[in-house]
This record gives sequence, structure tokens and C-alpha cells, in this order.
Amino acid sequence: MDVTDHSSIIEALNYSNPHEVYHLAAQSFVGASFEQPLATGDVTALGTTRMLEGIRLVAKDAAFYQASSSELYGNSSADAKNEKSSFEPRSPYAVAKLYAYWVTRVYREGYGIFACNGILFNHESPLRGLEFVTRRVSNACARISLGLQDCLSIGNLKAHRDWGFAGDYVETMWKMLQQDTPDDYVIATGETHSVQELVDIAFDHLGIDQDKHVRVDQRLMRPLDVERLAGDPSKARKILGWKPSVTFDRLVRNMVDSDMHRWKAHQNGDVFPWDAPLYPDDRNVIVTRYTLDR
Repeated sequence: MDVTDHSSIIEALNYSNPHEVYHLAAQSFVGASFEQPLATGDVTALGTTRMLEGIRLVAKDAAFYQASSSELYGNSSADAKNEKSSFEPRSPYAVAKLYAYWVTRVYREGYGIFACNGILFNHESPLRGLEFVTRRVSNACARISLGLQDCLSIGNLKAHRDWGFAGDYVETMWKMLQQDTPDDYVIATGETHSVQELVDIAFDHLGIDQDKHVRVDQRLMRPLDVERLAGDPSKARKILGWKPSVTFDRLVRNMVDSDMHRWKAHQNGDVFPWDAPLYPDDRNVIVTRYTLDR
């Protein structure tokens, strides 16, 4: 299915006849949205509209989940953002997500579709792409530890985010669609940590002196950045009965351990990291076998 092609969405909905639709498709990287603002709007904003219009036409009884984002809030004044906090988007990505958020509410209130916005704060796992700072750090730590890389280039170390485990957050997506009434929910840990703290935990975990290996790269700074994002998940705790199960410290250590496992396997001629061939430093790698451990 192509979210820029409405006919293919209609075909997919007709074929699958879904009870629930989880709309996660988007141009999902804030940094790239400054380089691809038009594509981001078409895929992330209008793509959501096409999905909702398809449901209205051929699958109106299906429950719909829209993957909203904490980036909607930008630098709004509230310390911990909840469902009533103001939105102040600071990137083309956030603007596109804001459009998708409101059009989801329009279809819910205008057409009676069971549609929910999950305003998820940053959620991470060992499957995170290397373009995101958490995985950039964990992957670099592993490679530096094994002598495969000399330094980590990074952008804004002062930015603060509310980071949680993706597995916990996916559970809430499902829980939203099991309620009697559709609604919007902030999903977060309620804690904030800086990028510097992320680096500290990752490098300390492997006993690496970050002063010798971490370099701030101005090219990785965004034209506009959000300095601090913290969520208030009180509503989700009360209505969905949800709370996070993985601490920030454990999350970072797990990601570092996973990347160590991948690169050690590569050095032994075993399974290579699943995403590494997509990046310039690893163009010389030939993937001969692909597996996924469950």
C-alpha cells in the first residue's frame, strides 16, 4: 500500500477488511523533514487524511489509531505536557503531525469513526534506526568498544527528552482501541533526560572514556530544536491502566548490549546488523544471511 495513492489504500482496506487499523506510516524523522518538507507534508499529513477517507468509504466500523507525536508541543510553556497543553510545532515534521492529529479528530467527531490519537513521547528499542540519536549513540559505543570506529559525532547534547521503551508504548496503542469511547492520550514516562545523560550511561556501561571519543558536529544541529519535552501520562494511567515497565537506564544499557551482540556476531562471520548496509560507513559489507531472533 502507498499512502500517497488513495486507490491503493482503498484496495488494501477492501482486501483486509480490518477490525482495527494502526496508522504508523510517515516520514518519521524530524531532521529529514527540514530537507524534505513537501514530501513530509504529503506522506505524514495528507497520508493520514487518505487513510481516514478510505476508512470512511469502505471500512467505517474499523477502529483507527493515529501515531501522533510529542513534537506537537514544541517549546510550549507547560513543564509536563498533557492532552490539554498547547501545541507549538517547531519543524515541518511536527506541523505535518499536527495536521494529522486534527484531521483524526475531525473524522471522529464529524463521521463517528472510532479514531484515537496516541501522543507518544520518544519511544526507543534496539530496533531504532541509526538516524535517531539513541541508536546513533548505542551503535557508536559498540563499534568504538570493538575498535571498529574512533568517535561519535553528535548534535545538541543539551536537549532533554522523555524516553521510554517502545514495547511498553505499543501496548497502549492496542489498549486505546479496546475502550468503549475513542479518545486521545499522552503516553510518556513523566521523566526527562538530556542527550548528555544518554551518552554518559552508554559510554559508562562499556567503560569507555567519552572525552576521547565524543565530538559535537554543528552539521547535526537542527535549524530549530525543542530544548525540553516531558509528558504527563496521568490520563493513560487512570483510564488505560498503563505504566512503563522499563527505566531509562535499563533501556540505554539494553540498546548498547544489543548493538554489541550484533557487531560481535559480525566479527565472527555471523548475522550482520539488520540496518547497517543502509549507511555509508558500511557500504563494503555484503549481507549473506538474515535472521530475526524472537
